[in-house]
This record gives sequence, C-alpha cells and structure tokens, in this order.
Amino acid sequence: MHRSIPLSRVIDLTDPAGNRIYNMTVEEARDRIANGDAGAVGGIDGEFALIGQRGKNIFLARTIGRLLRYFIAKWTDGPILIVADRIDAIRAQLEALGLADQFHPSYTRMVPAHYVVRIELVGCPDPNPTYTRFFTPTRNALPADPEAIGERYIGAAYNEIVRWLDRVPPREPIGVCFSGGIDSGAVFLLAYHALLKRGDSPSRLKAFTLSVDGGGPDVEQARAFLARLGLELFLEPIPVRSADVTIEDAIRVIEDYKPLDVQSGAMALALCRGIRARYPEWKYLLDGDGGDENLKDYPIEDNPELTIRSVLNNMMLYQEGWGVQAIKHSLTYSGGQSRGYARTYAPVAVTGFTGLSPFVCPSVIDVAESIPFIELTDWDHDRLYALKGRVVAAGVKAVTGLDMPVFPKRRFQHGAANHPGTLFPSRQAEYRRAYQKVFLG
Repeated sequence: MHRSIPLSRVIDLTDPAGNRIYNMTVEEARDRIANGDAGAVGGIDGEFALIGQRGKNIFLARTIGRLLRYFIAKWTDGPILIVADRIDAIRAQLEALGLADQFHPSYTRMVPAHYVVRIELVGCPDPNPTYTRFFTPTRNALPADPEAIGERYIGAAYNEIVRWLDRVPPREPIGVCFSGGIDSGAVFLLAYHALLKRGDSPSRLKAFTLSVDGGGPDVEQARAFLARLGLELFLEPIPVRSADVTIEDAIRVIEDYKPLDVQSGAMALALCRGIRARYPEWKYLLDGDGGDENLKDYPIEDNPELTIRSVLNNMMLYQEGWGVQAIKHSLTYSGGQSRGYARTYAPVAVTGFTGLSPFVCPSVIDVAESIPFIELTDWDHDRLYALKGRVVAAGVKAVTGLDMPVFPKRRFQHGAANHPGTLFPSRQAEYRRAYQKVFLG
C-alpha cells in the first residue's frame, strides 16, 4: 500500500487555537521559534506550544500551560518527526503510516517548558537535541515585604485572568475548579472581581467542588470560604461515585505513572466529567494549579531527595525539576510541573473544556521567582509554609479589597473524599504496572 509522507518530514498534530499569545500572531511567534533565537522566543507574551522549521533544523518551544511531545520515526529514505500534545496521538499517527511497530511510550520525548529545543533531522543516527533556555526570571529581586510581594504576585495572576476573559465570548459561563484552598480561592475571587470590574454579571460564575460518594472535607471548606464573604450562592458541589475514580482511567488520560500526579489527575478527571454530564455545553474553566510550585508550598519532609536548601537555592525547582542537564531529568517526561501539569491539562482537554491556570503563566512565575524566600524564611520550614497564605491573602486584599479566608494546605486528592486512601494504591509499583497495562497491554 502506498503511504504518503510530507515533504517537510514534519507532521505537526498540535492545535494552533490552543495557544494564547497577546503581543503577536501565532505565525509571528512560530517564525521566532524557527529562527532558534532564545532571546526572541522569550519576548513572546502568553502561553504556547509551537514548532518552527528551517530546512533540516526543527525548533520546538512551550510554556508549562501547554504540553508538547515528539517522536522520530524511521522511514526508508529518512526520518519523520511527529509532534503532538499527547502520546496517544503520536501512536495513532504511526499506525496511520503503517509504522505502529516502531512505537513505545518511552521512545516519545517531552519538550521541557521554558527551553527552545533544536532537532536535526539528518537520518540514522539522529543527533541528540540541544536545549537553550528562553525564560530566565531574575531571582530575589523584590523587597522582603509579603504585602508588597502579594500585590505584585496576585496582580500578575489577575492580569492573566482578565486577558483570558477578553477572549471568552460575552455571557458564556465561567467555572472555577474550587476547593476553598488558597490557590483556587484566590482564582475564584479574582475572577469574581474581574467580572464586576467589566460590568458583567457575576452570575456567569460557578465554584465547582468535587465530592466523592457525598463526602470529602473540601465541600465544607469551600462552603465556609464562600460563606465568610457572603458568596455561598456560587458554590455547586459535583458528586461522583468512588467507583468512577480509577488510576487506570487517570493514567490513560494524563499518560504518566507518578502516584501523586495520577491521584490528582484522577480527581480532576472526575470533576471535569461530572461538570460535563451536568452541563453538556459548558466550555470555560479556571483553576489554581501552579500556586504550590510558585510559593514552594510542598512538605519537603515528604521527599527524601529534597532539603530546604535545594528548594530555595535552585531556580524553578518545582516547575522544572533538576534541569535538562541533570541525570535525573526524564527525556520522556521532562521534570517538575513541566511534566506534572498533565494532571490538569489532560483532564480539561479530553472532556472538551478550555482552561486557564493563571499561576503557571510565565508572567506570574516571573514574579514568584523574584521573591526573596531565603531572606523571608531564614531556612525555616514553618516560615516557608506559612508564607504562601500571607502573600496570597495580602495580594487578594490589595487587588480586590476582599478578605480571603486561609485554610491549611490539603492536596486535591485528599480533600475530595472522606477516605482517599481506599481509592488509590499506596505502592508506586502498582501505578507502573497500570501504566504498562494501559500502553502495552
């Protein structure tokens, strides 16, 4: 059977409509990437996952909020580069070309966020890609004043929400994936404030809170959060059955096996499916993913590989992992939230929503990295964990005038069910086995 191969040797399966670029067209941004100039790519304002080509040189770049993967297939007269946001899309393309026997999930590659990746399509053996950073925030640039920091940080997140709303058709409803925690709480109040400032009806807004088998502390926390502000009417719990929350489903959607990301992805998928079942035409969702990474609010004690010095001394450690030159950097999965954002991106995408996580936008990360964490915490764990609530609440107050309630940190998968331990396996090997079953049978 004759199979047609494009002359460019590149099959780009990404959706250009998924990019949000504010200071140029998508084609102008693509041209910048095709020139391989990291400085020029750093001037693209927004979120994107794009590919550019100059002869045999292929350039790829993405921000955290968009996923980008690639696979080099072998053809009789040279290589073919397949680019997509999902592994299953790459697999389907290989099958369509009659090259299914070349597929293995570990042969796919993820473009790490914040780097221009250059690939030379020259044939066997194809040389390793090169990586050039295009996003380098200035660290420790802000004064050690939590209130001033909060105004800058939350102001940047608010600006991203406003710009996103500018692209949402008037009167379209807006949902917020809402637990009543610091990040989702801030996003809800910023969206509420933005609608009022625009003269829009806040009735467009809903706070969707997941409840598994009618339980979970998040529903009561969400209700308490909104009640303190007289906004309880915006709350809408989304009930799901525990039988509908499985790691196999989550792994199939997020295409990864890391336990915490799978668990979070399973809850995100359940919430998105629940909203979709109730509101078949709903399209737009906001969420607070990325806030923990920005304010370094993860329990360091839970990870034996980390110390407070490694967390505070390494730029964007939680966003990027140990970096593209590190031995522990995964070529298949990148690192940090560059990898983990699939837990949010994929459930939103596969259920037909268009989403925004303002805290993963480069403009917001840029402010977060300028926070002088060492000066503010003096290497103290408790001071670090308390900093986030203080900064975000101060910022919400400065931007909206509202006094945001602050509750203790709780992971998504721990707040949506009364007994989350019964939903998910505790051993990492079980997630890897499920991954192997999903992808290799």
